[in-house]
Amino acid sequence: MFKEILSVSLVLFSVIDILGSLPVVVDIKNRAGSLQVLKTTLAAGLLMLLFLVIGDSILHLLGTDVNSFAIAGAIVILLIGLEMVLGIHLFKQNPDETDTTSIVPLAFPLIAGAGTLTTILSLKSEFSQWSITFGIIINLAIVYVVLKSCGWIERRLGHGGLSVLRKVFGIVLLSIAVRLLRTNLLEQI
Repeated sequence: MFKEILSVSLVLFSVIDILGSLPVVVDIKNRAGSLQVLKTTLAAGLLMLLFLVIGDSILHLLGTDVNSFAIAGAIVILLIGLEMVLGIHLFKQNPDETDTTSIVPLAFPLIAGAGTLTTILSLKSEFSQWSITFGIIINLAIVYVVLKSCGWIERRLGHGGLSVLRKVFGIVLLSIAVRLLRTNLLEQI
């Protein structure tokens, strides 16, 4: 069981890529004024656990499939990547909506995005539900620590370091979005 939990945890850690998303998180924090770390972590966890238990049924009920869900998530990730690379703001923050910043785009699609949720559905064919649950909890603990340390990391890197990271990870997000789009569009054909 320990080996299964470790395997699931590593797969989810690489897909969630919270460390790679740090420039996006810092950018969102700066625009919103602050992050609601616990709310973000719990929302992402709830989404992941919900998808673990009834993900296929939810998508079927909504009349969609995993591929369409992944394409929608890829489009949002593409837009976030464009913001980072081009230094533009597509997602305007309304002062009345600072509470929702923890949910969109942080909890979904950045942490519990299409890649994470489809990975969870895929892991169900290989691992027990308990192993996947523990893997999700371990990753949520890591997400919480990284989000909580965001300000400290931002101060250590400085404005120049964050600017470089933002551009580099913007390109990475764009490439992930293109891969998700390409893979899932081909599945639709």
